[in-house]
Amino acid sequence: MSEEWYYNTRTNEVERGRQARGVDRLGPYPDEATARRALELARERTKAEDQADAEWNDPQ
Repeated sequence: MSEEWYYNTRTNEVERGRQARGVDRLGPYPDEATARRALELARERTKAEDQADAEWNDPQ
């Protein structure tokens, strides 16, 4: 069985291995606990990238 974990955005479930279509999953993650935090991690990364973009566009 695969050691990778994914978060299925269609079902809001954590899955072990590539069970869902690629468009419906976030990951891979190293463990189930991290996969359960997938949406939180995505929000954090998006916020950081948005801030980096803002700093790039206005480097005062």
